[in-house]
Amino acid sequence: MLHYAVVFFVIALVAALFGFGGIAAGAVEIAKILFFVFLILAVVAYLFGGRRP
Repeated sequence: MLHYAVVFFVIALVAALFGFGGIAAGAVEIAKILFFVFLILAVVAYLFGGRRP
């Protein structure tokens, strides 16, 4: 999931470089959402991953 966040961030950078502000803004929003979902899942995996019987 972090990979997809980086991909959308790169797409946003390229779009902004060529002057496509709307596409860049949309790609940044998707990248932010994916990054925060990754962080939440990483914290949950860290908290519950070590508790095996």
